[in-house]
This record gives sequence, structure tokens and C-alpha cells, in this order.
Amino acid sequence: MRKTLFFIFISLSLFAHDGGHYGQQDVLRIWHLKDGSTIRGNYSSATSDDLILEQYEGKKIRISMEKLSSRDQKFASVKMNRSSQINGYFLTEKPVSYLPYFYLLAFAFFTLLLIEKLHLRFVFRRLAFYSYSIAFIALACKTTTEVTPITPTAPVTTIPKTTISFLDSAFAPFKPALSTSSDATYFYVNSTGIPNHNMMIGITAWQQQVPVPQPYNGTNHWSIPLQPEYATTPLSTTSNFMKGAVALAVNGIPIFNALNNRGEDSFAIGELDQWGGHCGRADDYHYHAAPLHLSTISGLQAIAMALDGFPVYGAKEPDGTAMQTLDTNHGHEWKGRYHYHGTTNYPYVIGAMKGKVALDPATPAPENQILPQAFASSVRPALTQLAGASITDFSAPTNSSYNLTYKIGTKTGSVNYSWNASGLFTFNFTDVNGTQTTSTYQRK
Repeated sequence: MRKTLFFIFISLSLFAHDGGHYGQQDVLRIWHLKDGSTIRGNYSSATSDDLILEQYEGKKIRISMEKLSSRDQKFASVKMNRSSQINGYFLTEKPVSYLPYFYLLAFAFFTLLLIEKLHLRFVFRRLAFYSYSIAFIALACKTTTEVTPITPTAPVTTIPKTTISFLDSAFAPFKPALSTSSDATYFYVNSTGIPNHNMMIGITAWQQQVPVPQPYNGTNHWSIPLQPEYATTPLSTTSNFMKGAVALAVNGIPIFNALNNRGEDSFAIGELDQWGGHCGRADDYHYHAAPLHLSTISGLQAIAMALDGFPVYGAKEPDGTAMQTLDTNHGHEWKGRYHYHGTTNYPYVIGAMKGKVALDPATPAPENQILPQAFASSVRPALTQLAGASITDFSAPTNSSYNLTYKIGTKTGSVNYSWNASGLFTFNFTDVNGTQTTSTYQRK
């Protein structure tokens, strides 16, 4: 009888096993990934390519070794060298209903009592006892196990909110040509779209557009999100954002995709001036290449802010050290924060938008543009490319007029234009044959 009771106690204890090592009361290790995110779990096993972590209630996930920070890669290697349990699969344990087995256990209990009570033969009692013991142990340890590949869900990572002081310090060197403000969601920039440097000189593929002041103010201001979020899948600039800006330079000039709306590298085909900019169809000046020249004024501060909320730096890191290796987005994490870098090589500023952005539903890819952003206001119809023209000079005789000079071969042409406070624009054209025409336009 004592043996019977002991067997029942052991059997009940076995049913208490739930298949997992860690419960909600346990502390799980925090692992750091190269993209700045984190994930919790304790080391289970590893291969040269993958790390398997065990989370609460036996849940296991697989993380690629190359995604881990260098420090945690070393930690995983030490653990792997100490462990002999290496596998390359993700095991998930499905819970099993044990209710039917408790009924069997009750039946076994009363059967064994009956055997004892009736004083059945010793051999029969022993055979029954061990048969039930084996059956109950097997049932108590029963789990259903599947082998499935793991694709871990993206860990939730809180990105530090960009401070107003950081943004103010980046745009401050270019005030009062621009102004800034903010609310709880955005940092706003008002500007005229006219830089503090010269423009247009050096363009060899000219669409006959010229820079005019733009009303990037009021409700049509530039908006920089203060709380950036990582995109689940960064949108590549090779197949997106061929309309509108992707960033705003700290001098108030928008930065467009390196590719024009035809999918061509604007710099490579001669559309850009010496400062990496040109004018669009609305006579709006903007950059397509990185405005690295702004570093002469900005120093080690950011030279632009992407419209996903991440800063763009020049050729150096914020502490003055050499620029670190860039990822496919044209940026990297630096001291726990992500930023892009401007370079002299394609894609110049942004290869893919690391952060989440809202897209204009009216502009399908590849001309999908980011919202919110400021929009240029045209004053005259768009023109076409002037074959063979190269812009040789650009000057500002007054605060409200510009002179542009170009050549076709050895002949010279010009565009002299001005505007008044009411938005009336006057254009005087002299082509390379000396023919002069004058046109006026009223901005609405």
C-alpha cells in the first residue's frame, strides 16, 4: 500500500512540468542589435550563423549573429563554446490537455487499491504496478513538438525624441534668412527657398528654369517629426520619392532624391550646379546632391534633417572622427542614435528612408512623395531643355532681381528677371542670336 501511494505522489508531480524554463518572474537578458533595437531572451544554443534565445514559457526565437552588436556577438560565442547543445531550429511546444490523463490516473489508483484489497497474486500485482507506472510517466511527460524555421518579430525599440535645442542649434547659423517654431509633434521651418550661396553656375543640362523665392511659410512650412520611428521595411530611393523632397538642408533648401523624376542621376547628367542644386519646373531651387559645403558654416552639426526625423551629417561623425561605414540606407547608428551622411558618391544623401514616412496617396511610386512637406508655387509655365546650353554666370544686382548668363558654343544668351512686393515677375530674355523678349507673370 505504501508503494501505491508513493507511485501516485510521483505521478502527480510529473504532471506539474509545463515544458518551459522561464516564467514571468524570471529576468531575461537584454541583447542589443546593430540597428539600435533590443530583444529579451536567455541563451539557449547557437551556431556560427544564428543565436537561439529562450523567452518566457519556453518560447524560443532565432536571431542572426550578424545582426547582434559586436559585444553581444562575443558574448554569444563564449556561451556557444561552453555549450554542447547546438541546433539550428526553433522548437515550439504546444500545450497539451491533461484532463483525460487525470481520469486514467484515478482509474489506475482505484485499480491498484483493488489489487491490494483482494490480495491478488504477487506477480500480477507487480506486473500491473509497473505497467501503470510506465504508462503514467509517459503521459505526464507528453508534449507536442514542431520544428519550424523562425522569423522573429521586430523588437519594439523606443527611439529618443529629438530635442528642440538640437534642431535649433542646427538651423541657427542660417537665421534670420529662415525662422523656426515647434509643437509637440513637429519642428517647423519657414524659408524662401533661396540659399545664402550663389546658384546655377556649372549646369550643362538646363531646363530653362531659374530660381525665384518660394512661399515656404505659414501652413506651407517644412515639418520635421520630433519622434522618429524605424520603418519595418525602409523604402528605397531608387524606386520611390522621385517627386518632392526627402530632406531639408539647415539653410532652408529642400533636398530631393538623387534621381530626377525620370529616374536619372541628376548630378551625373549635368543638371546640377557647383553646389549640388538646380531649379524644378516651378522655378524652385533645391538640391539633389549632398550640400557638403554647408559644413563650412555648420561645422560638426547636422547639415540637413531627413523628413523621417533623422539628421544628416557631412563627411565626419558628430564628434569630428572619421565617418564610419554606411549601411544600405546611407547611414548608421552612432552612440545609440541613427543618422545619415552626405557623400560625394551616389546616392549622396539617402539610399532608403530608415524612418517611417506618410505617403501622398495621389502620387503612386516611383513618384510617391512624403507628407507633410512644403510645396513650391510656380509663377510661369514650365519650359524645356535648351540643347547645348551651359550656365556660366549668375548674379543678384538687387535684393529682388537676378541675372543669368549662358553659352551655346561661343555665343552668349541671358535671362534677367525681377519681382516686386505684390508678386509681379518680369522676365527679359536675350537668346544667343540677340533676339529679345519680355514676359510678365503674377503669382497667385
